[in-house]
Amino acid sequence: MREKVVLMTGGAGGIGQATAQLFLDEGATVVLVDVNESALEKAKDALTGGEESVHIIQADVTEEEDVKRYVDETVSKFGKIDVFFNNAGINGPFKEITELEKETFNQIMNINVTGVFLGLKYVIKQMNDQGYGSIINTASNAAYIGSAGMVGYIASKHAVAGMTKTAALETAKNGVRVNAVAPAAIDTQMLSDIQNNLSPGKPEESGEALKAGIPFGRFGAPQEVAEIVLFLASDRSSFVTGSLYNVDGGMQAD
Repeated sequence: MREKVVLMTGGAGGIGQATAQLFLDEGATVVLVDVNESALEKAKDALTGGEESVHIIQADVTEEEDVKRYVDETVSKFGKIDVFFNNAGINGPFKEITELEKETFNQIMNINVTGVFLGLKYVIKQMNDQGYGSIINTASNAAYIGSAGMVGYIASKHAVAGMTKTAALETAKNGVRVNAVAPAAIDTQMLSDIQNNLSPGKPEESGEALKAGIPFGRFGAPQEVAEIVLFLASDRSSFVTGSLYNVDGGMQAD
């Protein structure tokens, strides 16, 4: 990754920070994008590898002008985008379809689907012009399954899987690769939120139940997702496009 420029949304989250640190360790320059500016500053401060190698941009991935701006700013400052980790997302509340408000459903879809689409739209334009690049979307094991109480998240991650395959077909002729990681039960704030949604006030109860459904019997670490992102970003995956890589402790094999 030496001399590579990596652009990453959701940069202040657990998977974002772990991935940013891994890319820095490999010699890349990292541009972190997040809607929360103070969280971005904290994420930057927590990273090691040289302040000049980390650039932060506050932006809302659901706003087209913001997306265009974070892409333009990255290219203006560094001249290229080698890797795009299209990672921003939320899980939303745990509610059955009959109880979920339309506004909440729309918010989940706006961030998880529209945000990914807009990132693809503007980064693909840049990578097509370059004639190369690797894009990694964050899907989920939710891209394969149904799950009661999580209709917005499930629908959005199915959409990310479809966009990944479509974008891969559209960009292959230009030397651009598009893949996705599909994590499940990764030890982040999002997982903590899910546990609290499932068993309010007693997250340890739902935590044990979730672990029981994982063949490895444990939660994954953000660094374990980051390693797959690094592989998909690198030339070691040069003949891989349109794929979803499970990082789920064997859940999809069960």
